[in-house]
Amino acid sequence: MLYYLFEFLQGLDFPGAGVFQYITFRAGMAVIFALLFGTIFGKQIIKILQKQQIGEVVRDLGLEGQYQKKGTPTMGGLIIIASIVIPVLLFSKLDNIYIILMLISTIWMGVIGFIDDYIKVFKKDKEGLAGKFKIAGQVGLGLIVGLTLFLNDGVVIREKIPGETVIVQTETGESIERPATQDVKSTVTSIPFFKDNKFDYSSVVWFLGDQASKWGWLIFIVAVIFIITAVSNGANITDGLDGLATGTSAIIGTTLGVFAYLSSNVIYADYLNIMYIPMSEELVVFIAAFIGATVGFLWYNSFPAQVFMGDTGSLTLGGIIAVFAILLRIELLIPILCGIFLVENISVMIQVSWFKYTKKRYGAGRRVFLMAPLHHHYQKKGYTESKIVTRFWIMGIILAVLTIVTLKIR
Repeated sequence: MLYYLFEFLQGLDFPGAGVFQYITFRAGMAVIFALLFGTIFGKQIIKILQKQQIGEVVRDLGLEGQYQKKGTPTMGGLIIIASIVIPVLLFSKLDNIYIILMLISTIWMGVIGFIDDYIKVFKKDKEGLAGKFKIAGQVGLGLIVGLTLFLNDGVVIREKIPGETVIVQTETGESIERPATQDVKSTVTSIPFFKDNKFDYSSVVWFLGDQASKWGWLIFIVAVIFIITAVSNGANITDGLDGLATGTSAIIGTTLGVFAYLSSNVIYADYLNIMYIPMSEELVVFIAAFIGATVGFLWYNSFPAQVFMGDTGSLTLGGIIAVFAILLRIELLIPILCGIFLVENISVMIQVSWFKYTKKRYGAGRRVFLMAPLHHHYQKKGYTESKIVTRFWIMGIILAVLTIVTLKIR
């Protein structure tokens, strides 16, 4: 909203109003505002949660220090959501399709998580919202995102036209020859480690011949649904130790911010041979708010936590990360970038599958890990909670660096 106010003031030649035209300034303001909101107003929200007796419901898992967490305020994801949404509303262009999709995704997943936490806390049902309803909500968001990217005319990528060039004038007046480009609707996405750096979803249905490009969008939408469901559930599973999901999400968000800035800058995109996505520069403002919100929440969520994000926060963080990567067309980098979420997910799948298999075959279930998800396995081995979280963060940083390095490894 402030963007439009300062745009109006700029038209009146108001001194300094033009600074809002710079994406770096608005991104900087978003991260600062989100950080301050999370740390200053977050304390007030925690007091409200305590007053309403919205405390964590603890299940007996046999973990050291587990019952010390009983009664700690939960549903702190409301702090994260507010810290993201308010700066985005203030500093971004609200008519931008990418911002609209990100705001919808944030609120949508926040509502699902809030309902889940509400059932756990107020209805005293430890299971919370039934899994099928969570999945239905995630699938619903996937359909909204996928269909919008398919149907909205503003969602395009800029491609070079083979064999064609244009003459352009530089700021110094020099004429230079550049490849001709065009904005097109496409099911192309980035793929790491390959020379051309591109994968077209329509290639999955290559056997349809000329109809492949028409049905490629169907494959894309299915992929969007799967990615949103997987990443949001991964973040939810990871949120088991103080600061683990929050810190990991902040690292992932910072990496996504790098990609958003590069993909929205025509010069950097051309130099790095990555897709230039017109109008995606507003995503830099959104991810800046995301980073500020997660770091601000970490102030109270680090060990020993004063507040837990609950499903309100974890499902929202996972949903935001998934949708953001999809909008930037780097969703195939998620297994690397979100490696912590992936490993946590896989550890649960392995544990459950092996237990069921051995119980059916031998009459008694056996375990691969002492406890799943993986962070609980290390707790059972005697590692302190803060050490586990710190080492997971270090691994997250390594994966983030590797993700950025894929820009040049082809």
